[in-house]
Amino acid sequence: MKMNLPNKLSVIRLCMVPVFVVIMMASDALWANLVGCALFGLAAFTDMLDGKIARKYNLVTDFGKFLDPLADKFMVIGALLVILYKVMGDGSINGIFTTVFFWTVMIVIFRELAVTSIRLVVSGSAGIVVAANMLGKIKTCVQIACVIICILERAIYAALPTPPAFAAYLPASLALSVLMLVFTLWSGINYIASYWKYMDPEK
Repeated sequence: MKMNLPNKLSVIRLCMVPVFVVIMMASDALWANLVGCALFGLAAFTDMLDGKIARKYNLVTDFGKFLDPLADKFMVIGALLVILYKVMGDGSINGIFTTVFFWTVMIVIFRELAVTSIRLVVSGSAGIVVAANMLGKIKTCVQIACVIICILERAIYAALPTPPAFAAYLPASLALSVLMLVFTLWSGINYIASYWKYMDPEK
């Protein structure tokens, strides 16, 4: 199957996910966190780049509309699960952050499963490819920012000889986790409300 450049970038982003996970799980050293963060940032950059190229050169395809958000989901959920695994095993992190982040990750996963299911149903019943809307794109940007800050903040505090008292709460990560939760729920409800008319229980 011949793919255009935006779709190739989406495939590359998908392939970068397991590499990111392996690096992050291989070591908790500062270098591993920095390399993993750089790799995640590069993957996120391809997300922005493939969309711009597709729109500028009229390379938007139904395959790309499906693959692009799917690659985003693999990228974000994979990163969130790695971070969750690390913070839950880190005794120096306060339980408030761990609890908030755990439930946020669960809601992100449930939301993505629900929206993906809606996409499949709408595509099958109405022949409509559900592309990411603006609210969904904002949600993805917030998720990307949250992942990067969570990785960097935890790594930087861990590298300090004497971390400040507030470091246990990962304040910037906590704030972005709450923001991510808000946009995840908001965009999910928006998708469900917009496409509920296609969810016919008699079909």
